[in-house]
Amino acid sequence: MLNFIEKALSFADAATNVTMQQHKVDREERAAILGKHAGYRGCTIWFTGLSGAGKTTISFALEKTLIQLGLPAYGLDGDNVRHGLCKNLGFSKHERTENIRRVAEVSKLFADMGIISLASFISPYRSDREEARRIHEEANIKFFEIYVDTPLEVCESRDPKNLYKKARAGEVKSFTGIDSAYEEPTNADLVLKAAFETEAECVQRVLQLLYEKQILPEQTMHDLCGSPVRQLFVPESEKTALLQVAAKEPEVELTTVDLQWLQVLAEGWATPLTGFMRERQYLQSLHYAQIFDLKKKCTLPGQEDAVEDPALVDNYPFYDNSISQSIPIVLPITDEVKEQLKVVNGSVGSAVSPDLVKRVKLTYNGQVVAIVEDPEVHPHRKKERVNRQFATSDVRHPTVRMIMESGDWLLGGDVKVLGKIKFNDGLDEYRLTPVELRKIFTEAKCDAVFAFQLRNPVHNGHALLMRDTREKLLKQYKNPMLLLHPLGGWTKDDDVPLPTRIEQHKAVMAEGILDPKWTVLAIFPSPMLYAGPTEVQWHARARLAAGVNTYIVGRDPAGIQDPDTGDFLYDPTHGAKVLTMTPGLPNLEIIPFRVAAYDKTTNSMAYFDEKRKDDFIFISGTKMRGFARDGVEPPQGFMAPKAWDVLSSYYRNKALQAAEAK
Repeated sequence: MLNFIEKALSFADAATNVTMQQHKVDREERAAILGKHAGYRGCTIWFTGLSGAGKTTISFALEKTLIQLGLPAYGLDGDNVRHGLCKNLGFSKHERTENIRRVAEVSKLFADMGIISLASFISPYRSDREEARRIHEEANIKFFEIYVDTPLEVCESRDPKNLYKKARAGEVKSFTGIDSAYEEPTNADLVLKAAFETEAECVQRVLQLLYEKQILPEQTMHDLCGSPVRQLFVPESEKTALLQVAAKEPEVELTTVDLQWLQVLAEGWATPLTGFMRERQYLQSLHYAQIFDLKKKCTLPGQEDAVEDPALVDNYPFYDNSISQSIPIVLPITDEVKEQLKVVNGSVGSAVSPDLVKRVKLTYNGQVVAIVEDPEVHPHRKKERVNRQFATSDVRHPTVRMIMESGDWLLGGDVKVLGKIKFNDGLDEYRLTPVELRKIFTEAKCDAVFAFQLRNPVHNGHALLMRDTREKLLKQYKNPMLLLHPLGGWTKDDDVPLPTRIEQHKAVMAEGILDPKWTVLAIFPSPMLYAGPTEVQWHARARLAAGVNTYIVGRDPAGIQDPDTGDFLYDPTHGAKVLTMTPGLPNLEIIPFRVAAYDKTTNSMAYFDEKRKDDFIFISGTKMRGFARDGVEPPQGFMAPKAWDVLSSYYRNKALQAAEAK
């Protein structure tokens, strides 16, 4: 016989003389003003499993991710609803059934509004869960049952609320898994093994389910997994025909720096750019530090707007309507070359018929390396460019001087590259493309990639920050890996050359300062610009192509000295600050550089502590180079011994060569 409360709860037919009222707005109208993605996406995700299985942990982590992606979501937790909606219910079978019914009805209303409702409840009875599904399906709302299948012994070992302990002691009655049955789902939409999968892996699997069920829009999956890499290489089967078509077309000889930028474009580091910038993308980059679209025409107000080719954009969504691109990637040409290209109103003529826009061959050392299709020539206003990019036009700045000495015109257009660019300097094995790096990380079962961009040797202070970053990521991920990514393009004459840096980095790894098991050493092909906070945005944005989701930004990143004062040309803290505010860097966590110095009390590099500043020695780059040149050993613990040998050998040889030259 039902007791009093069970009778009070038996109200399935108690409500009479009620009629369902129809709203004056429908789901699509509500969805239009809810979240940042068009379309109705309401549904309920029902997490079921034992207490301590990880239901709410996964649900709340998923809720945070969905909100960050611009998808409205709300997590309903079993304990939380018993503080209000269901606070008059106990834990008898009948009351548990009513608890689940109430939550299912609330979830249905949330989902009807367009919210992704996340319900995490033990819900031990199969019939109750089936009723929750029926409530949704009757309203034509999607319902996904997710079983968080965590073994009882694991749940009991976690026991965050000491409920298992109390149940074993008889202090809590009818506790699921101990003296009350849990009926496992027989046909769950997804099963999560939370004892063996990380929180991030579980969330990723739920997101994949939502994507497959068309709840997550295409763009959000790109936000999560990274946009597809746009490589510009020509398929082997098309090379011969392309060269034949372009045989009589004009050609432009590339400098080494031009070739390095071509490599950046070809390998996809600047995805979704299709080649050297046309005027439209150049102006977007120069004035906004963003790319908004891939349209070809650059129009004035009142003119017909440019037509965007959908084939170029559909697979490369513009995050928040733009992608960060703080530095222009352009190909300067001289007046003489412009004349050879038969430029008329910005369009390039053909040697066969000056009326037609054809192609331009790009050569290096006389060999054709790429073809520019649908080319365009536009003015290279160099003083404007350097002042916007470097905040100076002083030609004592090495990159400013290079730009000011380059051509007065820019050649843009879609580029087709004939093969992977190699330099045959013994380092090509480290020139890994974004696609190759993604493959390495996937095969290593890496679930997070953090990058450290550098153009200097690695000392133990750098390594300390990289190790600490990995320890932090291990709290969220199972196998975070470091992309040690030295810049491999042009650098100024007094920087340590790339071959020496690679050997030094290899020595750091060989001595275990950075563990080779979780470190991938590769070369970033970009030339150096020394543009401070402007350039650091490019360094971070380019690494997205390789699957990087955490970026360590240094002190005075991409900085250079003021030629007049010897002080910083750019504020050394601004790089990190700017990165935290940069639009068009989706899902990239920024780790600021912490100042490390040599701690005399521990004979090691450590984070500087102002309270005991007298215990620390700062070893500047100038002092380090002086030690190496003069054969002076740095303090023990400053740098791995073999790595120091590589560096000191380079500077000693350089000093000897300078002496011999005299």
